[in-house]
Amino acid sequence: MPASPVRILIRPGSVVTMDPSRRVLPGGALVVTGSSIESVLTAPELAALPPFDGTVFDAPALTAIPGFIQTHIHLCQTLFRGLADDLELLDWLRLKIYPYEAAHNAASMRASAMNGIAELIRSGTTTIMDMGSVENEEEIAAAVEETGLRAFIGKAMMDSNDVYPGLRESTDDALRSTLRQAERWHGKGDGRMKYAVAPRFVLSCSDRLLTEAHAMTASFPGMLFHTHAAENRREMEAVRKRCGAGNIEFLENLGILRANTCLAHCIWISENEIALLRERGAKVLHCPTSNLKLGSGIARIPDLLSRGIPVSLGADGAPCNNTLDMFQEMRLAALIQKPLHGPAAMTAATVFELATRGGAVALGCERETGSLESGKKADLALLDLGRLWNPAVETNPYSAIVYTGSPENVRYVMIDGAWVYRDGAHTTLRAGAVAESAKKQLKLLLDRVH
Repeated sequence: MPASPVRILIRPGSVVTMDPSRRVLPGGALVVTGSSIESVLTAPELAALPPFDGTVFDAPALTAIPGFIQTHIHLCQTLFRGLADDLELLDWLRLKIYPYEAAHNAASMRASAMNGIAELIRSGTTTIMDMGSVENEEEIAAAVEETGLRAFIGKAMMDSNDVYPGLRESTDDALRSTLRQAERWHGKGDGRMKYAVAPRFVLSCSDRLLTEAHAMTASFPGMLFHTHAAENRREMEAVRKRCGAGNIEFLENLGILRANTCLAHCIWISENEIALLRERGAKVLHCPTSNLKLGSGIARIPDLLSRGIPVSLGADGAPCNNTLDMFQEMRLAALIQKPLHGPAAMTAATVFELATRGGAVALGCERETGSLESGKKADLALLDLGRLWNPAVETNPYSAIVYTGSPENVRYVMIDGAWVYRDGAHTTLRAGAVAESAKKQLKLLLDRVH
């Protein structure tokens, strides 16, 4: 007879639920059974709870929040942090990122992925959508499965003649290898892992690759189409020259602008393209730090939100950020819009929603995660927001999290009902060994490049 699932009663100082009523519950609690949230309790409900049959976890100084969901990450690039500064997008790719990615082998890819996952977990991220490189995607997938992260993964697909030779595949090879990876990993990790086909961007992909990659998503439940779009002004000039249309318009012309289409950046878009995004239900993945560091621009996020277009957040890659820290993304997502749209634009509550529920909507998993509700997966973080005196912890926790929070506030992280970060230490990886492996593998990779 199978053993009964473990039950945990988590009693933090307060619970920020992000449920449909956006309840914040001072003195509330969570009951976790197995991988799911059994119930969310108010303070009176907790007081009336009979003796609990399970483990009681008391954390009266901490605030429970849904785990962050980052919808655009490049784990394959974590090793390259600090090695591609002060360049605009196309030069950044051509001179640095493409040669580095082409030099990856299985060992360096694993080191890069593990280093990124360690950073993501310790800063409260529980779900990501990752775009890998052309080769060694299985190393990223294995690292995700091993560490307990929830993730949509997908190897980058590039078949254009303009792509760095070490990364270019034939169209058939790109499609075949993607299908093999999807068949192997979609649904793995007790359902934590799903696949997202990932043609890199229009300039690196043929029309056939883009259309057949999107068609593949119909064969796998919950599969997404993940690409970059309208990130950089020079890029857009090249897209218009090749395609005779803007980036979003071109995807619409190909018939692949759909509800499962997830587009990173979307800075240089027209009014017509905004209307197309809304009509088709496509998702925008906003990466404010990356957009600033590469000098790409500022996406019109308040405009998109006002039109009902789903928006979420991501750190992008470590070489264009240079962290994978959702706290930084939230703070910048709010601040960069205020000089343009006024100080009331992009409130802390709005931005926190993008980092949680908005991410779940973008990934089509809002019934599973993105909020703390009965029946959803137990993906959460416990924050110590009292490290600095801040009265907003009680009166406006969104302000405390978005404007003053940092990874230093993260004390515990749970994914799928399991503690993956406990009292400031990882439980599914050895952080010291991960860091040492990253140093070793970066040196070897740079030797291969030079």
